[in-house]
Amino acid sequence: MNESNLARLDARFPHRRAVITGGASGLGFATAAWLARRGWKIGLLDRDAERLGTSARMLSADGAAEVSTDVVDTSDPVSVTAAVDRFASQHEGLDFAMNAAGVAVAGRFLETPVEDWEWILRVNLLGVANSCRAELPHMLSSGSGLIVNVASAASFVSGADMSAYNASKAAVVALSETLQQEHSRDSIQVAVAMPGFFRTRLLEHARAPAEALTTARKIMQASNLEAEPVALEILARAAAGAGHIVLPTGYRYLWRFKRLAPGAFQRFMIRFREKKEAEARTSRKA
Repeated sequence: MNESNLARLDARFPHRRAVITGGASGLGFATAAWLARRGWKIGLLDRDAERLGTSARMLSADGAAEVSTDVVDTSDPVSVTAAVDRFASQHEGLDFAMNAAGVAVAGRFLETPVEDWEWILRVNLLGVANSCRAELPHMLSSGSGLIVNVASAASFVSGADMSAYNASKAAVVALSETLQQEHSRDSIQVAVAMPGFFRTRLLEHARAPAEALTTARKIMQASNLEAEPVALEILARAAAGAGHIVLPTGYRYLWRFKRLAPGAFQRFMIRFREKKEAEARTSRKA
């Protein structure tokens, strides 16, 4: 995918009005940057006030027609609805939304506190639901729109030691598919992105035992994917009408494998985990 694919979005939404949650960094900011270069009006929503200011200045320098910011906790429906309403009122509508705010929890299921489960579900699931609830009325009012909800390849890989994160992202996929059905006749496209690991700040505030966090950081650092090309592919494929966006290519194969042969996929994952555990034991003995 290349930047020329984004011309479809420009043509579809000539007013170019976008709201992005989790927009101060990572995938949210990378998405905003692509849109800024094409002259979109952008509303950045994030909990990090300092990063919001810095990111807004960068987007303005990149060419955004206008950038507004709101310090928002997406798990608070009043907060996110007020922010989206302000943006839509200022710009007389809303064309595009990406819901990218998210957090991470890792560790074995029985060792993950209930409080961590509640925290991640509030942010990763209810945060997306609250955002969609705020965005959809404006799109229904104008008769068109595009929402991209950011899940993860973890939603279908369901790797061990990540039960809370996996479940929160699988729920985002289910929510997005439900909205696709409910709004199929409303000229509103709802897409769900399921990227594999790429380099981002997701683990900065992660809740996890030290060993699990170290492993997650190693996996992320080993990735050759950065947020900017991931954002471009998501935008380009959404612009082409995709409802499910899985990337990179290796994860698309895994997704198809899981859908076609779920039992075989689970056996594959169990063997993969056993192999990694054996390698770790050997490494510790060396």
